[in-house]
Amino acid sequence: MVERTSYTPGTPNWIDLQSPDVTASRTFYGALFGWAFENAMGDEGEYWMASLRDLPVAAIGGHNPENTAPDAPARWNTYIASDRIDDVVAATADAGGTVVLPAFDVPGAGRMAWIADPSGPDVGLWQATGHIGSRLVNEHGAPVWNELITTGLDSALPFYKSVLGIDAVTTQMGEGEYTILRVDGVDVGGATRPPMPEAPNHWHVYFAVDSADDTAAKAEALGATVIVAPFDIPTVGRAAVLHDPQGGFFSILQPDLPAGE
Repeated sequence: MVERTSYTPGTPNWIDLQSPDVTASRTFYGALFGWAFENAMGDEGEYWMASLRDLPVAAIGGHNPENTAPDAPARWNTYIASDRIDDVVAATADAGGTVVLPAFDVPGAGRMAWIADPSGPDVGLWQATGHIGSRLVNEHGAPVWNELITTGLDSALPFYKSVLGIDAVTTQMGEGEYTILRVDGVDVGGATRPPMPEAPNHWHVYFAVDSADDTAAKAEALGATVIVAPFDIPTVGRAAVLHDPQGGFFSILQPDLPAGE
């Protein structure tokens, strides 16, 4: 396992799920990954911090009624660390992107904004004060990888380089190409074209697991749908793509090295 105390700007640092049924989503992911939950909003709403060994790894909340139908399918969101969030927001339009939600303060936690790249996928920005993001990564049930899936790599990758300083290095992987996203020479995520025609452009979340086969089977027993059965990725590990009972897509990854190393 890896405990995080900070994130370099440009690195994905937090994930959360927007769900039409927060209670059902908590039940599913709690059973699947062993998460414990605490509501960060108290009586003001629902934003449930999910933790492993008392360290936050993700969160689950409801849809924002201002821009999403309450019964819309669940969706996982990725956030990227920033130490100059207002500058990033100011540069977004000139770089070809869209400001979805201007920067605002989350008292005691940080400053947040939401932007979309030129190819469509939206992503959160997070400038930490009290909450740095996922404190535990690369362990069973914790985030292990974030991936931009889009048909518009040619416009998206220069955008992220321009506003967030994220480098893109394309390599051969199996029979196709895969782009590694890097910050200061460190791999922080990936980017690829949709693996199937019906897949939407989006930021995709992977969770580390001890066994992809066992976790996929457990998820299915809990009501999830296995979209892509467990398969091997040379030099990376064994992965599967799942669809949770409330409609959220996510992947699991059993790394070639034990999760946490």
